[in-house]
Order: sequence, then C-alpha cells, then structure tokens
Amino acid sequence: MNRENKKRKFENGYYKNHSCNESFICKFCGRLNTPENAGTEHRNHCFNCLVSLHVDDEPGDRESDCGGLMEPIGIWVRKGGEWAIIHRCKRCGKLTSNRIAANDNPMKLMSIALKPLCEPPFPIERIEELTQLMDGDAGMNK
Repeated sequence: MNRENKKRKFENGYYKNHSCNESFICKFCGRLNTPENAGTEHRNHCFNCLVSLHVDDEPGDRESDCGGLMEPIGIWVRKGGEWAIIHRCKRCGKLTSNRIAANDNPMKLMSIALKPLCEPPFPIERIEELTQLMDGDAGMNK
C-alpha cells in the first residue's frame, strides 16, 4: 500500500495509537524489514542501515509530503538509558528522534555513536596545546 493510499485509508493520527505491522523494503539499502523481532510495534527505520523516510510531521501522523530519506546522524541517550537515533532529512533538513529497535544493526549503531570521538572538530595531536591556550591543565600524564 503506498503512502497516498495510507493517508486516505486511515484517519489523522492513526499510527500514533495503532501498531504498524507492515513489512517494507528499505529505499536506501533494499533490505526487507518485517515487524518480527523488532521489539516494538512502531518500526520506523531500516534495521540494517538505520535509514528512515520522512513521512510524518508529528510522530505517527503520516502528514508529511516530503518523503525524503532520513539519514541517521547521531545517537542520544533518553531518560532511563534508552538509546534513540537522530535522523536528518536529506531533502528538507528536518531533525527527528526515533527509539532504537531490538534488532537494529549494533555495528551501525556503535559507529554512529562513536563518530564524534573518531572525528573530533580539532586536530587531536594538538589537544595539549589547545588546552593550554584555554588556561587548562594540559598535562596528559599528571
């Protein structure tokens, strides 16, 4: 069932209160995503590449006409320690947050979570010098 038919078939906010038990093929990596083993009734991103589609203005409303790919750009930890993925739409730039699912690719999750540490916004070999410039204790072995 395509997005237009879904919008016509269900009243506004249908997916806010109802499970999404449909399988889908990821528009980015082509993998089949099924609701089994997701650990949630609201699968909204690919378990393999973590890419989503921009279909909602508000979670579950299916009101967005954008339809762009939502790329995973970060991870944050919600209250209680639960991880969530930060997605950014490649078409319009909207940012959203989605809970991770039980069968999400753990290596992809970790690579996204570690990216800020692996690619700092400053040259890592100059960390002592930069810390001293800010009147900090730059001694790494103290």
